Amino acid sequence: GAGFIGSHLCEQLISNGEEVICVDNLYTGKKSNIDKLINNSKFELLRHDITFPLYIEVDRIFNLACPASPVSYQNDPVQTIKTNVHGSINMLGLAKRLNVRILQTSTSEVYGDPEQHPQKESYWGNVNPIGKRACYDEGKRAAETLFFDYFRQYKLDIKVVRIFNTYGPLMSINDGRVITNFIYQALMNKPITVNGSGDQTRSFCYVDDMVDGLIKMMNNDNFTGPINLGNPQEIKIIDLAKEIIDLVNSKSNIIFTDFPEDDPLRRKPDISLANKVLDWKPLSERKNGLLKTIESIKQQLDLNKS
Repeated sequence: GAGFIGSHLCEQLISNGEEVICVDNLYTGKKSNIDKLINNSKFELLRHDITFPLYIEVDRIFNLACPASPVSYQNDPVQTIKTNVHGSINMLGLAKRLNVRILQTSTSEVYGDPEQHPQKESYWGNVNPIGKRACYDEGKRAAETLFFDYFRQYKLDIKVVRIFNTYGPLMSINDGRVITNFIYQALMNKPITVNGSGDQTRSFCYVDDMVDGLIKMMNNDNFTGPINLGNPQEIKIIDLAKEIIDLVNSKSNIIFTDFPEDDPLRRKPDISLANKVLDWKPLSERKNGLLKTIESIKQQLDLNKS
């Protein structure tokens, strides 16, 4: 709940009139992300690692726990897969005990380096089970397995959402994600480091759209998932770099580095199911979202200097 997407979700839920218990061990989450909520009577922060059992009383559970950037999840791969497996077992156990609905934020990484394009929910993926990214990719796949086994065996009310690349304010500067890397480098007038040729693609969804999709899925009584949430507008990484240089009015030049192991070459969600089942599609323009993200990173840099 103190992470990037989680903090935005907490804020929106409270705006909707909900009472929120934010659970976070602050491994990648930050208290500063939820500063504006701390004194709200409807908000409570509980510092806890979900790889250990949790005993609280709640009506619904959003499970967003897991470092999501390669830098973070590869820093402690054993803890990453524990969060996905042990953490999911503990949260599913809590939901089962309370008989409440639980939503799992899975990831587009379950598709690996996809041989199907765009990626539909029916696609089983192309994942390296022993690579550096496997702690996250296979961890999230195992979590989906657990959720559906609890659904089949215990009739637990589950939701599974596969999140595609998401961006917006409150992203950490040092999380190693492409948008934050490029914005930081552009603001500092440093070389923009593009992996490989830059012809690989991603599809970026603004965080407000993502939170809207998560809440709509949680409130849907008829569909379990999995369901893709993301923006189907595909862009080459080299073009993203040029776009950010222009928006920042940066003097940065572009340099090319080695392509990381198992990094997907193409990534684009098929969101026809979300459109049909949830009446959901992303509404934010990338330029506007990037400008808001740039402003957020500028503020973080000012704080770091002070």
